[in-house]
Amino acid sequence: MTGRKATRSHRLTDAEKEANRLISRERATVEHGFADLKSWRILTKISMNVHHPTRLLRALLVLANREVQR
Repeated sequence: MTGRKATRSHRLTDAEKEANRLISRERATVEHGFADLKSWRILTKISMNVHHPTRLLRALLVLANREVQR
């Protein structure tokens, strides 16, 4: 999902700016989670069925986000 962009003729409203902030907050959370997975080198060790890594990645992202929120 991408945010709204302002142009010369169209300035962003306060609601659009707030929506952009919420989108960027969610994007940052996901990007931090993937950075953690890359630093743990989990992705290089996966050689399973396609469905198993997806579940594993979701579980790891939940754990990583929980650890960050502490």
